[in-house]
Amino acid sequence: MFTDLKSSLRPALAMTLLFALLLGIAYPLALTGIGQTLFPHQANGSRIEQNGKTIGSALIGQSFISPRYFHSRPSAAGKGYDGLASSGSNLGPASRALADRVARDVQTLHSAGRPIPSDLVTASASGLDPHISPDAAFYQVDRIARARGLPSHQVRGLVEQSIEQPILGFLGEARVNVLEINRRLDRIGANQHP
Repeated sequence: MFTDLKSSLRPALAMTLLFALLLGIAYPLALTGIGQTLFPHQANGSRIEQNGKTIGSALIGQSFISPRYFHSRPSAAGKGYDGLASSGSNLGPASRALADRVARDVQTLHSAGRPIPSDLVTASASGLDPHISPDAAFYQVDRIARARGLPSHQVRGLVEQSIEQPILGFLGEARVNVLEINRRLDRIGANQHP
């Protein structure tokens, strides 16, 4: 009986060790190597650098509250855009807390009876979405133009140039990366302060 146990235990241990080495070491190292070789920017977090310093990521949203900048979607991640607390708010459509927060955001954004794009008052599922819809970007043009003393058509043109199209023309939706458009905005408005 001991011999039977020993003969069946040995292949099981060998297979466990083999798969641990294969799937726990070789496979992750191979994928890391492929990622670093073919897609180094994405594999390293799609970091955005300015003057040699990392200022953010193209994949993680940031909070912009100044009227001089395009604002991101609201974040439900921790205290706002906390990558360690990525998640939605877990509040359903019947939640009074969610309805009150959205109502406050709508009141803050209400402008000349124009419809407010939903992504300016609703958080994404991860709470870290770095993009807004083109409609949400165009909605903010007049406020930014006033705050920066820029012509509205110049800020509107910036939005048009910043629209990222769906991948392969059909995957996803048109979108605007908020950090990138705010960096472009700083470059065109560097010498035009009110």
